[in-house]
Amino acid sequence: MLLKLNKIFFILAVFFIVLAVAKPAFSAKKKAVLIKLEGAINPGSAGYVVRGIRYANNIGAELIIIQLDTPGGLASSMRQIIKAILNSRVPVVVYVAPSGAGAASAGAIVTISAHIAAMAPGTNIGAAHPVGLGGKDIGKTMTEKVVNDMASYARGIARQRHRNAKWIEMAIRESVSITAEEALKKHVIDLIADDISELLRKIDGRTVSIVGGKKIKINTEGISIETFKPDIRDRILKTISDPNIAYILMMIGLTGLYFELAHPGAILPGVLGAISLILAFYSFHTLPVNYAGLLLIALGIILFILEIKVTSYGMLTIGGIISLLLGSMMLFDNIKVSLSLIMPTVAMFSAFFLGITYLAIKAHREKPISGAEGLIGEKGVVERWEKDKGLVFVHGEYWNAESDEELAPGDKVEVKGIKGLTLNVKKEKKA
Repeated sequence: MLLKLNKIFFILAVFFIVLAVAKPAFSAKKKAVLIKLEGAINPGSAGYVVRGIRYANNIGAELIIIQLDTPGGLASSMRQIIKAILNSRVPVVVYVAPSGAGAASAGAIVTISAHIAAMAPGTNIGAAHPVGLGGKDIGKTMTEKVVNDMASYARGIARQRHRNAKWIEMAIRESVSITAEEALKKHVIDLIADDISELLRKIDGRTVSIVGGKKIKINTEGISIETFKPDIRDRILKTISDPNIAYILMMIGLTGLYFELAHPGAILPGVLGAISLILAFYSFHTLPVNYAGLLLIALGIILFILEIKVTSYGMLTIGGIISLLLGSMMLFDNIKVSLSLIMPTVAMFSAFFLGITYLAIKAHREKPISGAEGLIGEKGVVERWEKDKGLVFVHGEYWNAESDEELAPGDKVEVKGIKGLTLNVKKEKKA
C-alpha cells in the first residue's frame, strides 16, 4: 500500500513539474510584447528596450512590437538596441506611432533594422545627420568621420532587411525626412497602420527571416498584447542619462559638499551633495565625458576656495568663473550641454561662491564676539583693588585685572585688552 502511494505521489509530482514548466510556454505562444520607446535614445531607454527584447525571447513570445516616437539620441545606445533587434529569435516590429510621432536621427536607423517596419499616418522618418545632443554641430572633421561610419552602418542594415539603402544614406548625409506615405513608396517601411489592431491584422501571415536565416511565419490570430513596462532603474537611468541633468547633478553635488566642508555639521547639504555626485558620476559612466572639461570645472572650484584664503583682488574669482564656463562647455564629447542651462548655472554657482567669500572676509574683519578676545570693549565692575591690580566682574565672570589708573571697589571699568588670563582695564568714562 505504501509503495503504491509513493508511486502515485511521484507521478503527481512529475505531472505538476511538467505543467509548471510548460505553462509559460503555452501562455506565451500567442503573446505579443509591446515596448514603448518614447523620447531620446540614451542608455536608460536602450537598457529598457534590450531587457524587453530579452524578456520576449525568454518567454517564447510570438512577436515584439516597439512603438517608437523619438527625436534621436546617442549612437552607442542606438547600436545597442539594433544589436538586440538583429539577434532576436522573436520577430521585431518597429511601429512609429501614434499620429504626430516621428523616427528622427537614430530612430530612423532603429526603424529600418526591424524585421517589419511600420508607421502610422501623420508620422515622419529621417533627418539622421549626426549632431550634438543639444542640436549643435560637432566640427567638420569629426562630422565627416561620424557620417561616413554611420552611413556604412545603416547601408548594411538596410540591405540586410531589403530596404532602400540609398535613401537611408541620404537621410544621414543630407538630413532628408519623409512622411509615412513617402516612406512606403520608397520601400523604407513595409506598411502603414492606423493602430496596433490594424498592424496585427496586416502582418498576419507574413514570413520573416530571423537570426541564423531561419524563416518564421507570423500568426497574430487571437494574439494577446503584454506591455513591457520600465522599472524604477530604467526610469532613473533614462532621466540622469540626459547630459543636462547629469551636469545639474554634478553642480548641485559640488555646491553641497563645499557647503558641508565650509560649515561642518550642516549635514543636509553634505548628504544631498553626496547623493547628487554619485548619480552624476553614474550618468558619466554612460556618457562620453571629456575629462579635460571635468578638470577645468574642478580647477574653477579650487580657485573659488583659494579666493577665501588668498588676497587676489578678484583675480582668482575671475579665473574660477572662466574655468567653470569652459569646463561646462567641454564636459562631454560630441554632445553638448545646453548653453541656456550653462550660463545661468555658472552665474548662480559663481554668485554662491562670491557670497561665501564675502561672508568669510567680513567675518575675518569683524571684532571677535566669543572667547577671551570677545571681552574687549565689555563693561564691568571692580570687586577689589590694590595699587595697580585687582579683581573685576565682567560678562558674568570674575577676572584678574590690571590698570594704569587708580581704581576702587565699585568703580565701573571697560576692558581695553587681555594678556593671558589678566584683563587690562580702564575707568569707564561718564557720559
